[in-house]
Amino acid sequence: MIGPVYVITDPGAALSVPDQARAAARGGARAVQLRDKTASDADLLALARQLLPEMRAHGVKLFLNDRIEVAIAAGADGLHIGQGDGDPVAIRARIGAGMLLGLSIETEAQASRLPGCVDYIGAGPVRATATKPDAAAPIGFDGLARIARLVAVPTLAIGGLTRADIPALKAAGVAGMAVVSAVTRAPDAEAACRALVQDWRPR
Repeated sequence: MIGPVYVITDPGAALSVPDQARAAARGGARAVQLRDKTASDADLLALARQLLPEMRAHGVKLFLNDRIEVAIAAGADGLHIGQGDGDPVAIRARIGAGMLLGLSIETEAQASRLPGCVDYIGAGPVRATATKPDAAAPIGFDGLARIARLVAVPTLAIGGLTRADIPALKAAGVAGMAVVSAVTRAPDAEAACRALVQDWRPR
């Protein structure tokens, strides 16, 4: 299970990346993704190896963003790739069957061609977001719902989402939300994550 709250770390936040991951784990997130476009492979590998035992103690799956070889070397639970990161089928062959593989989906056309080797998708951005300035055009909640209906794997919504969006996300039929700022830049990251998890629970 990777939902309903999947936290992506932000090296630009005031809270350190290790502390972001720990706060997410204590707050009830089921997955944490290490995303840093500028860190070296060696630094990311060291960070992943440091955090993996801590995350697993909380039942949290640790993902790497884009860095295939780092994910393999670290023994990460999962890898998340974007549309420009290579062929998912070839990447699946490289990482093996035991690692979860996520793929970013930005359009219905991409969703309709989803390869069977992908375990979940990150659909969005739902809204424009400052944490990913090169993101595709926002798809909105209607576009999100259409994408979720097109795929047979869990859909995680991403892109400028907050706690207030949870009813609309549930209505769109997604399995959860992937967040950056809503947790990593909150005054209390652990409390912010816990509030998201609690609001996803059935009433």
